[in-house]
Amino acid sequence: MSELWELEAWEIAERVARKDVSVEHIAETVLERIGAVNHKINAVVEYRPEDILEQARALDARLRNGENIGPLAGVPVTTKVNVDQTGFATTNGVRLQKDLIAGEDNPVVANLRKAGALFVGRTNTPAFSLRWFTRNMLHGETLNPHNSDITPGGSSGGAAAATAAGIGAIGHGTDIAGSVRYPAYACGLHGLRPTLGRVPAANFTAPDRHLGGQMMAVSGPLARSIADVQLGFEAMAQGDHRDPWWSPVPLHLPPQPKHVALVLEPSKMRTTAPVKDALRDAAKRLEDAGWQVDEVNGPDMREPARLQAILWLAEFRRGADQLLAKEADPDAEFVYEQMQRHCPAPSMNDLLDALQNRVTLMREWQAFFEKYPLILCPNSAEPPFPNQLDVSSPDAFDRVFNAQLPQIAPPFLALPGLAVTTGIGADGVPIGVQLLAARYREDTLLAAGADIAVHGAHLLPVDPA
Repeated sequence: MSELWELEAWEIAERVARKDVSVEHIAETVLERIGAVNHKINAVVEYRPEDILEQARALDARLRNGENIGPLAGVPVTTKVNVDQTGFATTNGVRLQKDLIAGEDNPVVANLRKAGALFVGRTNTPAFSLRWFTRNMLHGETLNPHNSDITPGGSSGGAAAATAAGIGAIGHGTDIAGSVRYPAYACGLHGLRPTLGRVPAANFTAPDRHLGGQMMAVSGPLARSIADVQLGFEAMAQGDHRDPWWSPVPLHLPPQPKHVALVLEPSKMRTTAPVKDALRDAAKRLEDAGWQVDEVNGPDMREPARLQAILWLAEFRRGADQLLAKEADPDAEFVYEQMQRHCPAPSMNDLLDALQNRVTLMREWQAFFEKYPLILCPNSAEPPFPNQLDVSSPDAFDRVFNAQLPQIAPPFLALPGLAVTTGIGADGVPIGVQLLAARYREDTLLAAGADIAVHGAHLLPVDPA
């Protein structure tokens, strides 16, 4: 019989709703799991056992009173340290913010709370959430539970490592350049980057973000099953007036033709053999499920990725030099230096041109999705990188940056993306694929993701080596 912490979110919610198990018992088993494995991977950087038990008892009391406590009834969920959660520091992996205590929940956290989630810990991120690796001077380094020699991904590396190791059934992550999709890929999970405007979010411990962050940063779920990704997404996506970008678009839209564009080398990117093999394997699974798959070139990713970097870095440049000097995090300083090398400071006309070109590119991608509602492409040109590769040298940084083209381009276009794991090698290195669809078509992504995942191995929590 499975331990409670091993169960998927939907299973836990069903058992709690039937009163087959108490939320307090679930909390106790999760605390045992944290104690058993977290010291090996450093995924959860803050948790409060008595608070977790108090949450659980309060949910149990509501159940005894006959309340429907929500679709995530008693489901253990982690939250990333870059979102506001009442009473906890929104550190973003930065020592300067270690005492920045939130007085109210970010809307995405509020939605999880309203859905009946049991918050079991805050998960690690790199300093300023700036990398596809996870290490900082405040909380330390997070390791991949499958294989400590490879990155757990970033910036939601703590969320992915925790979920893969059985600390929570659903991990909350954020994504502006792959920070949900890449950790899911690296840790052998599924992870959804929703369409801009789907999931309401706002931090009240800091000023609102500039235009680049507003247009590209989203929150989304990571989980070991597509069913759990969907459950987490639907809970997160409930409306909240505090986010003006939130859009009241139905979560389920009319079915689309089951026509897939298989793009092995987006914009002539040099995709490695293991990644191509995973893509062809996923394509075969989709064909077996009734999808028509055509191998095509796909729309250009290089220009949206270039423009994404302009907006992303333009925002970070506003005061970044002073913040970096005060924080003195060597990883963040090195990454920022390399990013500036790739993306010189833009003029006002450069920014205006980027926003103008965005509309043109979005139109081109929308036209492509009219023929192919789904794109099957790499998450990265390579399998998950050796840990800390990006800060080992400028050449290594370039290798990482160039491989991440499919992570960087979609956010500029406000597109949703789904990382789907397809297998874990004998060497403990996960592999997987990415699905892209038109705006607000998470339903198409999740349907295809389920058809890929159903032909793969059932994902159980891994014990860190």
